[in-house]
Amino acid sequence: MDFSYTETQTMLRDTLARYLSDRYDHETRMKVSRSDAGWSAATWKAFADELGILGAPFTEAQGGLGGGALENMIVMEELGSRLVVEPYLSTVVIGGGVLRATGGAAADDLIGRIIGGEVVTAFAYAEPHGRYDWADLKTTAKKDGAGWVLNGHKAVVRDAPHATHLIVSARTGGGQRDRDGVSLFLVEKGARGVSTRDYPTVDGGRASEVYFENASLPADALLGAEGAALPVIERVIDEATVAICAEATGVMRQLHLQTMDYAKQRKQFGRAISDFQVLQHRMVDMFMEVEQSVSLTLMATLKLEESDAERMKAVSAAKSRVGKACRFVGQSAIQIHGGMGMTDELAVGHYFKRATMIENQFGSIDHHLARYERLSFDAAA
Repeated sequence: MDFSYTETQTMLRDTLARYLSDRYDHETRMKVSRSDAGWSAATWKAFADELGILGAPFTEAQGGLGGGALENMIVMEELGSRLVVEPYLSTVVIGGGVLRATGGAAADDLIGRIIGGEVVTAFAYAEPHGRYDWADLKTTAKKDGAGWVLNGHKAVVRDAPHATHLIVSARTGGGQRDRDGVSLFLVEKGARGVSTRDYPTVDGGRASEVYFENASLPADALLGAEGAALPVIERVIDEATVAICAEATGVMRQLHLQTMDYAKQRKQFGRAISDFQVLQHRMVDMFMEVEQSVSLTLMATLKLEESDAERMKAVSAAKSRVGKACRFVGQSAIQIHGGMGMTDELAVGHYFKRATMIENQFGSIDHHLARYERLSFDAAA
């Protein structure tokens, strides 16, 4: 397949890559991730005002650049190459995706504020018991006059510590695992009845356990139709899954490049270890895994607008293969570096940690292989 990026897409990649190269090196990233805030509000504002990348996937009518999933893919790959901790995935890809899907004047207004860097969202969808079943919900929202009362617990809500708004899945009808009866709500993080327990993640990010105790929500907190949100959730999570596959390609490319550089410098028996054929073969295998991941991620991105079954198959094919690549490339990088590869001083250890987290984010290798198999059998039947 012959695919070429447009001039605008190439400019987007080059502009972001140049900015990150100049202002977001490893030392800067470490300083930001270990700060009390856990992210840089100044960098986020620069993404909005100087670069305009927070508007990359939104229409020009909404104030964006008129892009879509391909633009998200380009941005996420560059963010992955520098291990950027700012919440592009949570806010632009997921938050923006939900708001586009549900629509309405309030959603358009919030998208405008996301593009301007004023709003940061976090997606509270996972629960401790749910594994990868997005319909398995104990969190409930019950009508209370014109509004709603929300109760429940959401686990590992990435970027919640610095979010202004939470997008929350809750059951408004049906049984605990029914596909019908799932709704989405927009909740201000500072609302009464909302509490969080914040903590750092192993890959340098931040997350929260979020608790809702009789949180009172207005009627317009409901996003989209009541009880019909599961298809929206599934689609947005598929879009987010492809986005982290793109991030993974940036992460793995750096693992490969940094490993090659190290192998040229490290000497054993009077020779650079890059001269040893067995390590040359291993680094070629790493390169092949990266390139295959790039191709599968592009394929899945292009199939996001196809039927639900085709979209889900393409996403699962990409995620399962990228997950395996993350494991192989990451472990190979650490093996070639030796024990020092896991020290804080070397960036390669931090890339390895992010690659390991991506492997299981939004579904493990086994989960996506099983989903691909099920969808393939359903299509054959």
